[in-house]
Amino acid sequence: MKTNSLRFLLLLPPAVSAAHPAHESLPSVDWTGDAPQVSITVEGEHRLIRANGIPDHPTGRFPGRGNPNRIAPQRHVFRVTATPRAAERPTTLGMSPFGVAVNGVVLDPGAAEWWRDDRSSGWQYEALGGGRDLGLDREHAHVQPTGSYHYHGLPAALVERLTAGKPALVLVGWAADGFPIYGPWIPADSAAPAGGLRRAGSSYRIKGGTRPDGPGGAHDGTYVRDWEYVPGAGDLDACNGRTGPTPEFPGGTYHYVLTETFPFIPRFWYGTPDPSFLRRGPPPARPRRLQLRRWQSR
Repeated sequence: MKTNSLRFLLLLPPAVSAAHPAHESLPSVDWTGDAPQVSITVEGEHRLIRANGIPDHPTGRFPGRGNPNRIAPQRHVFRVTATPRAAERPTTLGMSPFGVAVNGVVLDPGAAEWWRDDRSSGWQYEALGGGRDLGLDREHAHVQPTGSYHYHGLPAALVERLTAGKPALVLVGWAADGFPIYGPWIPADSAAPAGGLRRAGSSYRIKGGTRPDGPGGAHDGTYVRDWEYVPGAGDLDACNGRTGPTPEFPGGTYHYVLTETFPFIPRFWYGTPDPSFLRRGPPPARPRRLQLRRWQSR
């Protein structure tokens, strides 16, 4: 059995990062509770991620304004295939987490907030859209009632630590389908991947016109359905991914990219998610899908 492990056990110095302009952020405080613990091992055909979910960087003050919950250790155990493959078509996340960062904190973009608190309306608030104060901190994260600290957007302090504050193509996590997740940088010239880097541009844009029902008014990014995928508008496909070489996969691989604009964290899986990421419980109301004209790996 082949086993590779990666562990983070110590708190790290705070990193300076700007909040997303669409929401206010909580002041950062040092965590004084349990030490963060995470192990990532390859066992047979799977990659196992075990973590207590405690972040390895300062967080907002929780409980706090917009979020009454307190961070508590978790017992995360996630499994992903070590040999991911593209699915016949993308799979929507629904309300499940997309993946997990290398520090053991879950990447979970969807907010359980809806227009008039009515999930059946299909109008889900975008966590970073500014429509509701969710008490997000500078890492675009907050805490669930279970005590689980989780990211809704780019984990800036983690990325800054992994890149030493410089542009770098850096692995920041693993998606539920087994494909790797990288930070916001991609090669400036795809034909010369060893050259300079630039920040990746999402291919999602705010729709024109007004909402046909529900809250009405102009599409402005407040709701997830305000956005649509426009092929070729950016660097990434509908799953916010691309194919190319990375330091860990010099021969090339499909990989996701976390971006500073919507969708921030991908909302679709390119492959087949492992059941360990799928939330249990009563089936949710069927959400309306984002309008996708076409999806492709760029």
